[in-house]
Order: sequence, then C-alpha cells, then structure tokens
Amino acid sequence: MSGRTEGSAVERHRLSLALLLTALCFVSPTPAFAHASDRGHVLLLPTGYYVAGGALAVAVSFLVLALLPPDALDRFWRRRLPLFAFGDGLRTIISLISFAGFAVLIAAGLFGSRDPLSNPLPLVVWTLLWVGLALLQGLLGDLWSWLNPWYGPWRLATRLIGRRGDETQEPRLPAWLGCWPAVILFFAFAWFELIDPAPDDPARLASVAGLYWLLSFAGMLVFGYPDWSRRGEFLTVFFAMVARFAFLGRTEDERNDDGRLDLCWPGAKLLDAAPLPSSGIAFLLLALSSVSFDGLSRTFSWLGWFGINPLEFPGRTALMGIGSFGLVLTFVLLAAAFMLAVGLGQRLVGSKHTFPEAAGLLVWSIVPIALAYHFAHYLTALLVDGQYAVTTLSDPFALGWNLFGTADMEIEAGVVAGADSAWWLWNLQAGVIIAGHMLAVLVAHGLAWRLHPVPSRAAISQFPLTVLMIAYTVFGLWLLATPTVG
Repeated sequence: MSGRTEGSAVERHRLSLALLLTALCFVSPTPAFAHASDRGHVLLLPTGYYVAGGALAVAVSFLVLALLPPDALDRFWRRRLPLFAFGDGLRTIISLISFAGFAVLIAAGLFGSRDPLSNPLPLVVWTLLWVGLALLQGLLGDLWSWLNPWYGPWRLATRLIGRRGDETQEPRLPAWLGCWPAVILFFAFAWFELIDPAPDDPARLASVAGLYWLLSFAGMLVFGYPDWSRRGEFLTVFFAMVARFAFLGRTEDERNDDGRLDLCWPGAKLLDAAPLPSSGIAFLLLALSSVSFDGLSRTFSWLGWFGINPLEFPGRTALMGIGSFGLVLTFVLLAAAFMLAVGLGQRLVGSKHTFPEAAGLLVWSIVPIALAYHFAHYLTALLVDGQYAVTTLSDPFALGWNLFGTADMEIEAGVVAGADSAWWLWNLQAGVIIAGHMLAVLVAHGLAWRLHPVPSRAAISQFPLTVLMIAYTVFGLWLLATPTVG
C-alpha cells in the first residue's frame, strides 16, 4: 500500500513539474521562436519496459539473422516488381515551378509577418521540407531530384550561355575532395537550426536561404549540376541517401533519359550501394548525430551537466557556446563509436578488406536509424506545425488572402495534447525507433555478407556493430522519455 502511495506521490510531483514548466513558457518575458523539435512535457509511462523491450528486440533480430541462410535473405532482398517506365521531360518544368514557389517564400520571409507561425517560410523550411519531404523520400524515393529549385533554372541558364552538354560532362571537382563541401554546408545548416538564436525569424531565414540558393546555383554553373548536386549541395546529398531506403526505386536507362519505377523491399537499394568515401561516412554520421543532439540538448540532464537550472532556462543566445561544443562532441563520439565497432568486427574475423572499405559499406546501415530518429524526433512538430503551414500558404503575406481555401482552417493542436495523445505518440515514436534499429541490423547483415561470404564470419563481424545499435536504441528511447525544456 505504501509503495502505491509513493508511486502516486511521484506521479503528482512529475505532473506538478510539467505544469510548472508549461506555466513558465507562457509567462517568460524573453522572445520565443517556434522550432520544429520543441517539446516540453514529462512522460508518465512505464518507459523502462519499453527501453528493455526495444534493446531485446534488436538483440533477438541479430540472433535470428545469424542463423538464417544468406541465400534466402539475398533472394528476399532482390525481389523487384516493375511498375511503369517514364521520361524526364517534366523535370525541368516542375523544378521551375518549385523555384517560383521558393521565390515567393523568400519574399514572404522578407516582407510578410514576423510571426513564425503566421509566415509560410519557416513552416515550409523546417516542417514541410526538412521533416515532411525527408520522410517522403524515405518512403517514395528521390522526389527531391524533381522538386529542387535549382535544376530548372540551371537548365535554362546553361542553354542561354550555350553549354547544353553540361549534363554529361566530366566531373570538375577534384576526386580527393569527395563530398566534404556538402559535409561543411550540412554542419552549417545544423548549427543554424540548433544553435542560432532565431532560426525561425522569417527575415533572418529568408536571407540565409536566399544566400544559400545563390551559392549553390553558382557552384552548379561553375562545376556542373551533376557534380555539385552530388558532392556540394547538402540537401541533395542527404535526400539521395535517404531515398535509398524507399520501397519505390528508379532504374535508369543508360541509353536515354527514361527510367523505370520498381517496387522493392524497404532498404533493398542500400545493399547495392557502393562503399562511401570518408566524407560520405562523415555526412551520414552527422545526419544522425545532429538530430540526436537536438533532443539531448533540451534534456534536464544535459543542462544539469553545465550547471543550468532547466526551470530558469536562459535562452538560446546564452547557450551558443555550449550548444556548439555539444554538436561537435556528439558527432565525434558517434563517429568514434562507429569506427570502433567496425574495427573490432574486422579484427574478430581477420578480414581481407581494408578498414575504409568496410566502414564505407557498413555506414549505409545508419540510414534506417537516421530516418527513424527523424520521424520520432519531429513527429509532434509535423502534426501541429504542418497544419499552420497549410493555413499560411493560402495567405503568404498576411494580407487576408485565401488562395487555396485553407486560411481559415482550425488548428487542431489537441492532437498532441493530453494523456491519450501522449500514450499513442510515445508508442508510435518508440515503435519506429525500435523498428529502425531492427532494419538497420538486417541491412548491416546484408552488407556484411558482401564483405564476408561465409555466414558465420559475417555474423561474428557484426557483433560489435549490433552492440552499438542496441546501445543507441536505449539512448533514443531515453531521449523520448526524459524531461525536456521547450
């Protein structure tokens, strides 16, 4: 009886703390800018069972795969269902429409409302693009190659200046450069999103986004669209990597611009990928570590390590130094853990393959985990801010327009509020994280068989990497459950 009373007291204490945090958010006099990952509640669920169950599920999936014959799994992965062929003629037109929409968003950021929830630019960039499109890429394939706002203008510009053969020209970027330009620009993007004091300020975001478009367009004119988009433009690099997980894939026809759309198992295209260079490894690990740090940086634990009272949150400006340090540290720790796991696996079996080749191949198993974290971390923002985005697109300049009939749409914020919502959100987020790690184990085994044709050697080589994935599963579920500031 006393245990039940103590448990009730703990729950009342946590509930009081959550209410106090909520009240502080409303009475705080400091400027507030909406952010895609804002979350300010204390989860009152038996999360310890979920964490233990998730770790066990990943471990069991490794054991099951270690016992299965590789031929059966290989046949499973190789199955394809051809759907239909299509041409590339509309790509330029769609990209030009996308560019026109981008230009309108930049104008809205500069001259529209300064409220991030009333201006479409921050909502489209941080919610529809960075969250929604990334998830669609992981499901449906490389939509970004058609939707990006550079391809159409680049095609027009090259034709106007008489360089129509640029699509098939030899690469102009030095081979040794890899995709380090994309890594550097991705880090700058992550810093702006997570560390900058006001990444959602419409005018500030419009200036940064416009400058980045011009920089990328200049790179495409100088180095060619194919080379710069695959190695310098970080959004294209990120979306192309994520699209390899999709169950829809495009098979190119080398004789012309046509292609065929195939239906395949999620993650199957990852098994055919070539080993990434060191820059590609860094890019994928940065994609996962930046989202992980976004969650970690808002936990009571992280703030407590630096002597900051989460109930007296000083604001993003005061934490820029700590945030920059944490962003770099999270990436370094994840990269070191991944390299150590791969190195130990290679040593256990005495592999004939070089370490860079093994690491460059096995890093593709990070894609399902990165997608799962992307979904779980940004789910609440997608559900609420996505509705705001739909309304603001009908009235981009806050002039009373209703272009698409959605300006007066009611925002259903209750979809993420209340005990019932917390229950289904947690179960969905936790389930996706666990499933992502299990799929990562499955993909890693398929890639290991490319390195070690003997099944027993492939399984042994994956043991350290599986331990890392189990640890990251526990870490991800802890991030979802632990108290955070908004």
